[in-house]
Amino acid sequence: MADMTLLEAVNLALHHEMEHDPKVVVLGEDVGDNGGVFRATVGLKAKFGLKRVIDSPLAEALIGGVTVGMASQGLRPVAEFQFQGFVFPAMEHLMCHAARMRNRTRGRLICPAVFRAPFGGGIHAPEHHSESIEALFAHIPGFKVVIPSSPQRAYGLLLASIRCNDPVMFFEPKRIYRTVKSYVNDNGKALPLDTCFTLRKGRDLTLVTWGACVVESLQAASTLSSQGIEVEVIDLASIKPIDMATIIHSLEKTGRLLVVHEASKTCGVGAEILARTAEHAMCLLKAPPKRVTGMDTIMPYYRNEDFFMIQEEDIVIAARELVEGWK
Repeated sequence: MADMTLLEAVNLALHHEMEHDPKVVVLGEDVGDNGGVFRATVGLKAKFGLKRVIDSPLAEALIGGVTVGMASQGLRPVAEFQFQGFVFPAMEHLMCHAARMRNRTRGRLICPAVFRAPFGGGIHAPEHHSESIEALFAHIPGFKVVIPSSPQRAYGLLLASIRCNDPVMFFEPKRIYRTVKSYVNDNGKALPLDTCFTLRKGRDLTLVTWGACVVESLQAASTLSSQGIEVEVIDLASIKPIDMATIIHSLEKTGRLLVVHEASKTCGVGAEILARTAEHAMCLLKAPPKRVTGMDTIMPYYRNEDFFMIQEEDIVIAARELVEGWK
């Protein structure tokens, strides 16, 4: 298999699971004839037909409710919301039914549904198209929350999400949909939904990030390496559950923690990671942990978008302060 984009890897995973499991269905706005707003579902309708690839009305509440019904009755639906910020009309179905189905029925019913949505800024879109609200879903008991940052991880994590017996919020960083390419082995092998991925080894600083920010984080790590600072870069990938064991193992080497995420700062997932580090690994720290995040503002329109987005320089400066200011 040749190198492919993250978007193509999502499409490949959907093709694989639909071919191997007749219970998998795809639904959402424009997922059929148009192949989705970003073309993630191209070719599915032609191959699997109208009964398994369903163009829904422009009604997110309907998408959420129908998906829960399908999942509770033996299907494995993959629902697409065109943008993460459009999910709010469906929240009653997601929070009150999808996330609680297994508990409410004492395991008699499950809800093996995947809710896909592109998210994040960087493409000069309006605010509802550019939000990063993964922390909201991580706060809801019953959900798994997954964010891939490479084609291979998108493929493996989406396979695992479709096969999971609990509902999964699967958020795709659209800023790197087509800009990040790598080899993807279409072997049907799923990746674990409860594990982070160490992308670069280092001894001086542990940098935890996810989504599109992985790109700037790896760039910053390369720059810092040329300045004598070796950064260990961890892609969180699973926002919920959080794999703290891998993070703490890294801190045993580095003693310094930097969390980078595009979402707003207050009550973000970074705060949760810092809190758990304080609870379970405070004695490992050589310096107070630090965050580089988006601002506590609504995503601005495109002329001011770059002021909100995290730049490589922001990460480099924060990392140097952590290492050089606390020797």
